[in-house]
Amino acid sequence: MAEVLVYVDHVDGAVRKPTLELLTLARRLGDPVAVALGAGAGATAGVLAEHGAVKVLTDEAAEYADYLVVPKVEALQAAVAAVSPVAVLVPSSAEGKEVAARLALRITSGIITDAIDVEAGESGPVATQSVFAASFTTRSIVTTGVAVITVKPNSAPVEAAPAAGTVEALTVTFSAQATGTKVTGRTPRESTGRPELTEAAIVVSGGRGVNGAENFAVIEALADSLGAAVGASRAAVDAGWYPHSNQVGQTGKSVSPQLYIASGISGAIQHRAGMQTSKTIVAINKDAEAPIFDLVDYGVVGDLFDVVPALTAEVNTRKG
Repeated sequence: MAEVLVYVDHVDGAVRKPTLELLTLARRLGDPVAVALGAGAGATAGVLAEHGAVKVLTDEAAEYADYLVVPKVEALQAAVAAVSPVAVLVPSSAEGKEVAARLALRITSGIITDAIDVEAGESGPVATQSVFAASFTTRSIVTTGVAVITVKPNSAPVEAAPAAGTVEALTVTFSAQATGTKVTGRTPRESTGRPELTEAAIVVSGGRGVNGAENFAVIEALADSLGAAVGASRAAVDAGWYPHSNQVGQTGKSVSPQLYIASGISGAIQHRAGMQTSKTIVAINKDAEAPIFDLVDYGVVGDLFDVVPALTAEVNTRKG
């Protein structure tokens, strides 16, 4: 059976959820072969095997942490040469898309980014994308070389499918380019205890209607009751009410959670572009004519300062 490379996103051996989703998609195309790089790569084998990886290629060289993305690109290039896969699947993070683009250039292949589904086709893997602010859905194939595809988080379920997970060392010879840009320092990001925005199954966002930084506590309370991430519209971010790292939209982050709750957000096209592929969308807005209501599954016309606290209280009550 054909083999499919899956680039493993992990932190010191702890595999992140988007990688497990990629393994689900990879099994539709062939036998998943995971590529785990950097410190703790060997520790990923157990969970990767549990989710379908027939083989795990590992390399724990210091270069992956000491330098920027090129060492990872060269490792994937070496993996492609060793395996001859039908596709390479990479999580659609900022770094993942850069790694994928550089890899596609190196191996003279086409690339598809931000796919929301992948399936087998007669001429190779078929990727589904949501484009032009989710106004259209496209299905595309790579016609040159090995298909390199980045996939948005929350695009597939995480499904256990135990496989061999045989661990093999990946031999990588780094070029001078790989060590051209050195990481000189790192500052840990302060943890909020909430899930990563782009990976969260539930996102609660606030917009202009929140009317001040201090009022985002209402949004955060609902998010915490649901175990959700907190997002913000561009209007809220530009006003300085919430950090730019939490902006959802065309100039922020794209999210595709199971549930998206928009509070006090009118629904400008730029915001819709970043959340329109959410599985279920709920909007709370006191303007019944707000564009956001054109796209929601459930809409509440009301003041968010009445509706959101009531919703939070109800969630907490049902949690017992």
